[in-house]
Amino acid sequence: MVIQYKCPNCGDDMAFDSESGKLSCHSCGRKDNIESFKDEFIVTTFSEDEAKEYICNNCGAVVITDADTTATSCSFCGAGVVLGDRLSGALAPAKVIPFTVSKEEAMDAFRKWCKNGRLTPRGFMTADRIKGITGIYVPFWMYDLESAAKINAVGTKVRTYTQGEYIYTETSYYDVYRDIKMNYVKVPVDASEKMNDEMMDKLEPYDYRSLKKFKTPYLAGYFAEKYNYNDDELLSRVKSKVNSYINSYISSTITGYASVQYKNQDIETKKKHSYYVLLPIWMIYYDYDKHEHTFAMNGQTGKVVGKPPISFGKVAAWFGGVASSTFIVLKLVSYLLGGGLW
Repeated sequence: MVIQYKCPNCGDDMAFDSESGKLSCHSCGRKDNIESFKDEFIVTTFSEDEAKEYICNNCGAVVITDADTTATSCSFCGAGVVLGDRLSGALAPAKVIPFTVSKEEAMDAFRKWCKNGRLTPRGFMTADRIKGITGIYVPFWMYDLESAAKINAVGTKVRTYTQGEYIYTETSYYDVYRDIKMNYVKVPVDASEKMNDEMMDKLEPYDYRSLKKFKTPYLAGYFAEKYNYNDDELLSRVKSKVNSYINSYISSTITGYASVQYKNQDIETKKKHSYYVLLPIWMIYYDYDKHEHTFAMNGQTGKVVGKPPISFGKVAAWFGGVASSTFIVLKLVSYLLGGGLW
């Protein structure tokens, strides 16, 4: 099933506008609230092969998608379409964070980010070689977790004192016990096999105050994917994601000791709730030195993540400068201590 949103004024296709948060018509400029958009202007079409092929309501062309796509655009007329049957039942997202960074703003922010690279090649910083930029709603599972930790450790305190001609060191040993309950809310894990997990993690944080109840008009004009992994399949990953926070919190409760040796750590993390959400991400494809570099941008905050090319000449110059400065400092210290400067 293909869903398209038609302008009540001129009949052209409408798309979600990140600046106004409304459906917008590029032809006549009309804007409509998503919540009050009338059903009579929503056009749906079914096709025989709903797994891969859909029919564009505008021009009649076949819209070919892979099995994971939930929103795309027609390659012939450019109309934004939402594949509604892939967003229903168990595949229906509960929440969505709409795009707030427009395509133009994303490109400008990316160019500024490139110029901040101190060790990138000069051509990379000045060239304008953006091959493509795509706004994608990436599927995430968001978890509310409850952790219980029971800790048994030995802490030491050391006291040094002088008595007569002798210096004494006294070490005291303490049994340390902790029984801690921890709750984590809205911990995100991407559920698309196409996306790089490390890159998606680095795009955090999102402002969850902007989470909205899912409605298909938010996807109009953007690409979107459905999840490849359900919440149970990703549970082990979200547990490992919060482990560092759990360990850090436990350590923060055991202070004042010279050393701490853990005898036993019993940590159990359980899922309280999980939510299927779509988060906005700009994917940027940049051509430099006959290679394509991929970057991701948080579509809400503008944060950029990616690995730019490195100029080995700049790296060598930087390390040379550091080594030279260190040498001069050492010579000055030697001189002040009575040695010669050269």
